[in-house]
Amino acid sequence: MALTERFRGFTIASALANRATSDPGHVYLRLHDRVLTYGEIERDAEALAAAFSNLGIEAGDRVALLLPPCPEFVVAMFAAAKLGATIVPLNPRLTTSELKYVLRHSEAVCAVTVEHAFGVDYLQLFEDLMPQLPELQYLATVGEENLWYDDRIFQFEDLISAGAGRDFPAAVVDPGRDCFAIVYTSGTMGKPKGVELSHTNLIHTAAGTADALGLTESDRLVGVTALFHVFGLGPGLLSAVLVGASIILQDEADAAATLDLAEQHDATVHYGIPTLFVSELAQLSARRRDLSSLRLAVVAGAPVHDDLIARIGDDLRVSVLNAYSLVETASTLAVARIDDPADKRRFTVGKPLPGTEIRIVESSGEELPVESVGEIAVKGPGVMLGYYRQPKETANAHDEKGYFLTGDLGLLDEEGYLHLVGRRKTVIIRSGFNVYPREVETRIESHPAVQEVAVIGMADALLGEAICACIVLVEGAIVTGHEIVDWCRETLAEDKVPDLVRFLDRLPRTDTGKVRRVELSRVVQ
Repeated sequence: MALTERFRGFTIASALANRATSDPGHVYLRLHDRVLTYGEIERDAEALAAAFSNLGIEAGDRVALLLPPCPEFVVAMFAAAKLGATIVPLNPRLTTSELKYVLRHSEAVCAVTVEHAFGVDYLQLFEDLMPQLPELQYLATVGEENLWYDDRIFQFEDLISAGAGRDFPAAVVDPGRDCFAIVYTSGTMGKPKGVELSHTNLIHTAAGTADALGLTESDRLVGVTALFHVFGLGPGLLSAVLVGASIILQDEADAAATLDLAEQHDATVHYGIPTLFVSELAQLSARRRDLSSLRLAVVAGAPVHDDLIARIGDDLRVSVLNAYSLVETASTLAVARIDDPADKRRFTVGKPLPGTEIRIVESSGEELPVESVGEIAVKGPGVMLGYYRQPKETANAHDEKGYFLTGDLGLLDEEGYLHLVGRRKTVIIRSGFNVYPREVETRIESHPAVQEVAVIGMADALLGEAICACIVLVEGAIVTGHEIVDWCRETLAEDKVPDLVRFLDRLPRTDTGKVRRVELSRVVQ
């Protein structure tokens, strides 16, 4: 029986309970010298849920998770699921202003964070933020600090100890209608939008992906480096739960470390964005590893050239599958299968997951015939509930027939395989993260030396696309590219800071005044 059928109607909590009951001693997570089984994660999630319940956290409340990839993220995620609460997974590298915005917008009542990481003192950061966020009542921290001085801040381990063996009210959850995760993604103008994903959204996509990849309990997954990302949540954490596979976690996305972990733990399936694989190929040319255990590499998160697919397969000696993933579709929308013809695995993103319908439409909304290029529109169990607190944005993102409009251009061939062609929306995909030019342009325009600016994506072998800021200076002004980069770094997350700065006498424009971005990309190359 297909996993999509077997787990129909399950919640996130019941999926873990099912696995922990059937195979409690099987290893779920590995991080450094820590090894945790399904039974141990279930036990700790039960205890943390009881502790959260004692604090008054209940169904519908939002719990923010601001953590690097670690077991505590996973335990907190399942604890929230057991209470019927909603998780808000956040990138720990968000700037303070971005973090403040999403915490306020999501109305999170509790946050779980690490005390120190990436050179940031998160404990101090939250102590400064909490007085400005009246909804945020509690903070759970992963670390060793003595927190006796504040009755709203708790150590993660203390909460688990306090909740061990205690009961809590069972949550009544409608898996298809109740939101489990609010995953933030940039909007068309760079403003974050909270994508509401139900239990069914995430489980269906995780199950469909696991089926397509042929995952089993003997698999060990490597390359899951961003648990706050929808791919880490679904095809990563949840796909593993559904089949009983193990996940090898790592602190950061580092090519050498990923290869070393794959060798050390006999990884069988390698997830990754194109940037990671490009870096790994360079690492392998300098020092080979024994990667004979690997059987499969799955590339997702950014556009990938077919030549890179071929190089990954040759150098890692694995089958390579390309996946098409969106936040609004709970991650995987389409993916190639191992038994697909070689040319389909190399040049397409495969076929849609079972139950997922794809239409190719033109700007008027009319469906186009086979082999025609148009916007990809999708409907199915993985499509989001909507954008949190943004009903107009939600309505605008769907057509009259209820299909979600992806903003991506593609075509369906006669055999039903999806080919990605480009993007209708103005977005740069840098190292797997969406960057909307307008957000970067707004920051640069505020510099006193800048007259006007256009931000474009430039093809880059390592990043997929590099961010290039094309600037026209105020007459007589003097500023360097390094100064522009430093100016951006003050308020923008590192993933949004320009990689390149080019100074021009003027920006090429159309008769109506719009910047000719295609021409601009040719000018600055």
